[in-house]
Amino acid sequence: MMGYRELVFPKNAKFLVTGGAGFIGSNLCEALLALGYEVRCLDNLSNGHHENIAPFIDNPKFTFIKGDICDLDTCLKACAGVDYVLHQAAWGSVPRSIEMPLFYEKVNVQGTLNMLEAAKRSHVKKFVYASSSSVYGDSPMLPKREGIEGRPLSPYALTKSVDEKYASLYHSLYGLETYGLRYFNVFGKRQDPNGVYAAVIPKFINLLLSGERVTIYGDGSQSRDFTYVDNVIEANLRACLAPSSAAGKAFNIAYGDRTTLLDLHQILCAELHIDLPAIFASPRAGDVQHSKADIGLAEKELGYRPEFDFRRGLALTLEWYVSKRKGGNG
Repeated sequence: MMGYRELVFPKNAKFLVTGGAGFIGSNLCEALLALGYEVRCLDNLSNGHHENIAPFIDNPKFTFIKGDICDLDTCLKACAGVDYVLHQAAWGSVPRSIEMPLFYEKVNVQGTLNMLEAAKRSHVKKFVYASSSSVYGDSPMLPKREGIEGRPLSPYALTKSVDEKYASLYHSLYGLETYGLRYFNVFGKRQDPNGVYAAVIPKFINLLLSGERVTIYGDGSQSRDFTYVDNVIEANLRACLAPSSAAGKAFNIAYGDRTTLLDLHQILCAELHIDLPAIFASPRAGDVQHSKADIGLAEKELGYRPEFDFRRGLALTLEWYVSKRKGGNG
């Protein structure tokens, strides 16, 4: 299976990646540049890091724009002359959104609306944007399937739900071809392990490599459809080549399996040859108990075929973090 490397765009294709200095965004920029395409990165560096784009900052096909999606003029300048928009810029973290609902509304909703408007005015071919599995909220159904969403459990989840509705509206009203990608717990290289709101996999890896015990909120039986970042790259690029009949919709992007936090901790300890028991704490507000995706719609309409299962992706991720500790780059 070749994954995204087999996909071909016109030689002069131009991509805009918002949030391009972030975890997923920088991986997208790197992949597109490796394929030989022109990439424009828009990021205000509030979540992203300059070191994430340092390896390709001197590439003549790469342009970095330091700017904010909350400013419409900046969005318009970034979209000018662009064929494909990969909109990743957002503030993540369910717990943090509960602390900062007004800020999340401004960035995740108003910022996305600015990008949709700029893309519409600039006549971009495809607008692909990051949504989230959090839109399923309190729906108990497993696997999660598009069209069967529950009640949002956090401001973050609500902002992503609103983004999907705006994107669908921009397609039906203005003809902008929008494709929503509901990411399920993405992990991989360059994911920030630091801070109270860090994602679980990089946080666990960082703590264990430092000889520290990890904290699991709840009893550890909660499960996630952990999705390696290269699968997400494939989904973004396939969405850019998807038929117009798939526009205006949102798709589950995952591997289609699930792993409990207890199993994650056990696997990491085994791979790192470390024996550090976890610390257990009270469950966090807004957290979903179980998450597993039905990826059938993305397979059917986008041609999505995830190349990396959890164990293979985790091995590559561990390799990167261990190398970084030893002074490696990338």
